[in-house]
Amino acid sequence: MQQMMLLVTPLIPALRRYAVSLLRDRSDADDLVQDTLELAITRWHQRRDDSSVRSWLFAIVHNLAISRLRQQRRRGGAHLPIDDAGEAVLAMPPRQEAGLQHRDLVRALDALHEDQRSVLLLVTVEGLSYAETAEVLGIPTGTVMSRLSRARDRMIQLMDGEAVAQRPILRRLK
Repeated sequence: MQQMMLLVTPLIPALRRYAVSLLRDRSDADDLVQDTLELAITRWHQRRDDSSVRSWLFAIVHNLAISRLRQQRRRGGAHLPIDDAGEAVLAMPPRQEAGLQHRDLVRALDALHEDQRSVLLLVTVEGLSYAETAEVLGIPTGTVMSRLSRARDRMIQLMDGEAVAQRPILRRLK
């Protein structure tokens, strides 16, 4: 149990960051991380010894988040009564330029296909290697690389509002 805590505890902030980026709500993300940790503790004995604990936990977060998002879509989305929203949330003005850039970034991320968004977040935000990302998502490493490339191109296009310039073709000279 002590060894498990030593391996899992440093990963909690990264798991929370990833959960927030997937669910877009800190409270729901905290619940997701708690459910992930409960699942990890109860199923620790089922973990393969040769696999990375980090990849295993990110896979659990990812799978639980996808399940919750699907369930939420079936129910028609989340609703927050105005009485439950704090006064500070309703009366706070946006931070102009940074707020606009953040909004554009979130919209661009939301416009990405779920597969591309997951790869982009795991590689760029969480710093997982291509191999670890492939393990988390259960896809080949080549698929990770192609999805990441397409996601980056699409993000540039969405953020700049322009067509993506074609990448130069690399040729081998003998």
